[in-house]
Amino acid sequence: MGVLENKARARLFYKYLSKVYDRINPFIWNEEMRGEALEWLDLSRDDRVLDVGSGTGFGTEGLLGHVDHVYALDQSEHQMEKAIRKFGLHGSVSFHRGDAERLPFADDSFDAIWSSGSIEYWPNPVDALEEFRRVVKPGGKVLVVGPDYPRSQVMQRLADAIMLFYDEAEADRMFREAGFEEFEHHIQQARPGTPRAITTVARVPEK
Repeated sequence: MGVLENKARARLFYKYLSKVYDRINPFIWNEEMRGEALEWLDLSRDDRVLDVGSGTGFGTEGLLGHVDHVYALDQSEHQMEKAIRKFGLHGSVSFHRGDAERLPFADDSFDAIWSSGSIEYWPNPVDALEEFRRVVKPGGKVLVVGPDYPRSQVMQRLADAIMLFYDEAEADRMFREAGFEEFEHHIQQARPGTPRAITTVARVPEK
């Protein structure tokens, strides 16, 4: 387990990263990649959508181009404070402090879940994906963006020491163990030589 796959350390990390996150993020996960992923999620304007690991609101901002209201959840108060300054407390975003592995919502509460740049910090990704399946209505979609496993052995050792990086085979395992039967993976990259993202779109099974 990587050093940041620990909730307390991840919160401390984001306390400081939140100050520069919006300047760093476009080099790894940019608007073009976000737009492509949103097309795969294929939302309707009145869909009830949860953004898990919403951070400073980059994914939330994209979602608001497709739906009228977004429910944003994050465990970092510092990241969330920046998002609240962007969107306000009483507008089109409802903010919730919480844990991806124990979502504070009832079964079948949402039409879709979006989660970008969060899975790499979850100590138990399958537990979180099971929670996603629980709170999304049957037939709804779950989209998860994480860091693709590096190709070089040097970068692999570095990645393993920091947080979760995973390939398509590992993504298959996690989603299957969480009870998903239908899913597809896409590799995205801001530009050649930059880190790659693995984006999985899964459909919640009918009960």
